[in-house]
Amino acid sequence: MTTVPEIFGSMVFDSRVMKARLSGEVYHSLKHTIQKGAKLDLSVANAVADAMKDWAVENGATHFTHWFQPLTGITAEKHDSFITPAPDGRVIMEFSGKELIRGEPDASSFPSGGLRATFEARGYTAWDPTSYAFIKGKTLCIPTAFCSYGGEALDKKTPLLRSMEALNRQALRVLKLFGHDEVRRVVPAVGAEQEYFLIDRALYERRMDLLYTGRTLFGAKPPKGQELDDHYFGSIKPRVAAFMEELNTELWKLGVLAKTEHNEVAPAQHELAPIYTTVNLATDQNQLTMEIMQRVAAKHGMVCLLHEKPFAGVNGSGKHNNWSLSTDTGVNLLSPGETPHENAQFLLFLAAVIQAVDDYQGLLRASVATAGNDHRLGANEAPPAVISIFLGDELTAVLNAIETDSAYVDVERKKMKLGVDVLPRFVRDTTDRNRTSPFAFTGNKFEFRMVGSSDSIACANIMLNAAVAQSLKRYADELEQAEDFNTALHERIKRTIKEHKRIIFNGNGYDDAWIWEATEERGLLNLRTTPDAIPELLKAKNVEMLTAHGVYTEAELRSRYEIMLENYCKTVCIEAQTMSDMARKQILPAVARYAADVARAAADKKSLDGEISCGYETKLVKKLTAVTESIDARVDALDSTIARFKTICDVTEGANFIRDEMLSRMTVLRSAADEAEMLTAESAWPFPTYGELLFSVSEQDEKKAAPRKRRLPCE
Repeated sequence: MTTVPEIFGSMVFDSRVMKARLSGEVYHSLKHTIQKGAKLDLSVANAVADAMKDWAVENGATHFTHWFQPLTGITAEKHDSFITPAPDGRVIMEFSGKELIRGEPDASSFPSGGLRATFEARGYTAWDPTSYAFIKGKTLCIPTAFCSYGGEALDKKTPLLRSMEALNRQALRVLKLFGHDEVRRVVPAVGAEQEYFLIDRALYERRMDLLYTGRTLFGAKPPKGQELDDHYFGSIKPRVAAFMEELNTELWKLGVLAKTEHNEVAPAQHELAPIYTTVNLATDQNQLTMEIMQRVAAKHGMVCLLHEKPFAGVNGSGKHNNWSLSTDTGVNLLSPGETPHENAQFLLFLAAVIQAVDDYQGLLRASVATAGNDHRLGANEAPPAVISIFLGDELTAVLNAIETDSAYVDVERKKMKLGVDVLPRFVRDTTDRNRTSPFAFTGNKFEFRMVGSSDSIACANIMLNAAVAQSLKRYADELEQAEDFNTALHERIKRTIKEHKRIIFNGNGYDDAWIWEATEERGLLNLRTTPDAIPELLKAKNVEMLTAHGVYTEAELRSRYEIMLENYCKTVCIEAQTMSDMARKQILPAVARYAADVARAAADKKSLDGEISCGYETKLVKKLTAVTESIDARVDALDSTIARFKTICDVTEGANFIRDEMLSRMTVLRSAADEAEMLTAESAWPFPTYGELLFSVSEQDEKKAAPRKRRLPCE
């Protein structure tokens, strides 16, 4: 029997494999490139490529691909075989360093946001040696960055790597002030908790909205949802357990540290949480995780839904981004220390994060803005669109004592002054995690809970890395000139607390009173929708910061603005057109047919005996007729709105029109259709209901659920 340690990383060309297959000189040269960012010599690249090819072929690979993350939100790959013609008419398996280092895919069909013309098809993929190559199926996948002919980033990895480097530069400056000359690198680490739904594939295939949009556009609330809280951490059903077992095996082969699995709050909802790793690896692995989830689910006769809000009225799905900072010497910079000196260092980095989140709250909100996430933020379990930081009672008390130069009450009263021996030793905050907070400190890390379940974690971490880098730069600029470091540090942190304490909130983020307080009293941003949030990318302050640290060029930021708003418009427009199709082709015919059936039944009763009451039938037919006419009118209104939208050429104007006009038309249409569902016999409804979808994965049925016989409207 194969054990987990035996299979873990078996499909990854990691350090262990490199060390075994490369010469000492080549291995150390490659490690120098990975750790220091040094240029890779072509002879070294050739040796690595040859060893990588041999390893891949031995493990069944026949092709290779540069695996990259364009601005589509998913990964991309173009497969080439290893075969090369031999003089004797046969083929040999070859793979060169040049092929390893750089690819030249057609970039014409990927979003660029105006960075290149349509006829400028050339793009380049460049190997990212900090992220290990892996085998997926029979293909060697080489993680790469993706850029245009002119060098502009056309992907999410390139800005992520830039943001990591920016953060590293500024963190090292700060650590040198504390005497840590031994630290050579500071890296953000991330653990991304992935939430998802599992439903039966046979039912999924009979829902046009799920097929086209990934979420249900219609659906009346079932009698039972998540009210009893009986699904959260409940016993995992056999069919789901089998899926999870295979998923873990596939992820472990690829070196993904899948650790925790459990049922989430909503029926059919689940979560997978990995162990932390460096943010670029975590980003790659999360993209892989989402892909493999869907592939494994299909093998088990299910569909994995990654949309942020696939079902109205129950919890949506997020992707909690647990972010921390670590040195190459193994120190977590967000962990309280054992000594006053260590705690002073911790408080500096904590204060830097607080300042960063407050100063660049708009950027953080924009980084998680999508059409799908708009439905989730502020609903049920999700945090509101207003960003705030939860610190817990103990840590908040420490900061308050520093701000006011007052006594901090722990075991004894002690005056808070940084860098001297009267600073108390304090441990990780012992208060409960605030599940309503968008940005919560949880002892040695921050949990950014606003990231959507289907989104890449790259965007959120790019903005977080860059914002913290800017805060650390301000600290370093000031403290490097200080005559008395400890005094200057104390005053700088004290000033940060005074200026940015508005962002700290330990209460209930779901309370409407908080939203009023946050916006009206504290002046925090409430960017409720994607069209509200995306303009933050082009605010002068944000452009200046991101370009100064080399994370984006101004042209790249403008391209992201265009791409994100265009994606929003296209997503909602597809949903609107799908609603129209379902209403006209499925719902209206089904309801009309059912009303006619009820009317005939009443007529048949009357023909049998004129004295027989038909009150129920008459009342029902009247209700069905009224709701049918309402649906018809609302579909007409939606179609008219779609037509008006298609005349708008400007993407900003189009996004605002969708927010202000189209979404409300979709809401009222859904309301009428869901009312019709409650009046229509289950057998007459044209597609699976919420009750069927949410409870379709039964304990007994390990196979595809047999679809219930429904009468088609044309029958």
